[in-house]
Amino acid sequence: MRHNTILYCIDEIQMKPYKPQELLSTNLDWAAIVDLLSTANRQLARYDGLLQSIINPEVLLSPLRTQEAVLSSKIEGTQATLKEVLEYEAEKVQSSEKQGDIKEIINYRKALFSAKSRLDSLPLSLRLIREMHAVLMQDVRGENKAPGEFRKIQNWIGAPGSTMDTARFVPPTVQDMIQGLGDWEKYIHFEEKDPLVQLAIIHAQFEILHPFLDGNGRIGRILIPLFLFDKDIISEPVFYLSDYLENHRRDYYDALKDITDTGSWTNWIRFFLVAIISQAKKNNDQTRQIVALYESMKEQIVTATHSQFAVNCLDFIFNHPVFNSGRFYKESGVPRASASRLLNAMEANQIIKCIEKGSGRRASLYIFEPLIDIVNQ
Repeated sequence: MRHNTILYCIDEIQMKPYKPQELLSTNLDWAAIVDLLSTANRQLARYDGLLQSIINPEVLLSPLRTQEAVLSSKIEGTQATLKEVLEYEAEKVQSSEKQGDIKEIINYRKALFSAKSRLDSLPLSLRLIREMHAVLMQDVRGENKAPGEFRKIQNWIGAPGSTMDTARFVPPTVQDMIQGLGDWEKYIHFEEKDPLVQLAIIHAQFEILHPFLDGNGRIGRILIPLFLFDKDIISEPVFYLSDYLENHRRDYYDALKDITDTGSWTNWIRFFLVAIISQAKKNNDQTRQIVALYESMKEQIVTATHSQFAVNCLDFIFNHPVFNSGRFYKESGVPRASASRLLNAMEANQIIKCIEKGSGRRASLYIFEPLIDIVNQ
């Protein structure tokens, strides 16, 4: 059950919705944010330098992508853990409740992947946002709430049972939302003085407009790495704020509310820049640990297996830190004649651990715990 705010929809407006600001005419107090801005840009540049040094980021950073999907979905109320998602993808059956949560998490990751690939032929735009939303909501809770379509009715945000009069926030009317989205899309391609400030405004305005009946928070968080990637600030769309936002949830909502209450962006932008600084440092640390683990495991697996397919084994367990033997046989690139021996060698040398022995047609389930421990920090 979702445990944070709930979105309600009605056909009749009872209270005046918020009137969005025009972003292109936003008057920003640059002097009030310059101290954090320089630090945030420096930390992001350091992180991107690390990303660019990684030879195979698709393999090494795969668990971080899944963990972001877990944490972003957790903000919306899902309860599944990283390990449970990985077990599900390794074809281990989960409870019916967890299956629903896990599918939402997998859809989040799919939406990010699809958007990244679409950026080759489509700019970051309202069209791309709708496509992402359709992927996000496919076959999960909220699939009946107009996937891929902007809302056509008024909504409001508040605690369960609240009305428009007691709501925490009432987003713009449909007409103002449509106009606001057009302004928002133009601002994405505007040459702002600093792209991190621009990103802070883009994320906040999207949440304020609340253009979908469900999934606004997740789409807003996916936009963060996509924008950084699209602006060539990072070389891979692997920079996530969900961990920080989840741990500072009240401050996050208060900073957003300050925009709509006072019309000032300063407190929000400062909050967002602090989040970037904090997360960039954590991402740097985790990525360095993952790279170091990869290098140390390379030596261990070569020693344990004495096989020309040692790197195949290494890349597979980093890409799939929870897996079953059947998937290893099919996808590792190790010949079937050698696969069982290599699995046994890695288990005997405590590189991987069997957490569920196979029997009959059921494959054995393995886990590569050191990687999961790093990602779960």
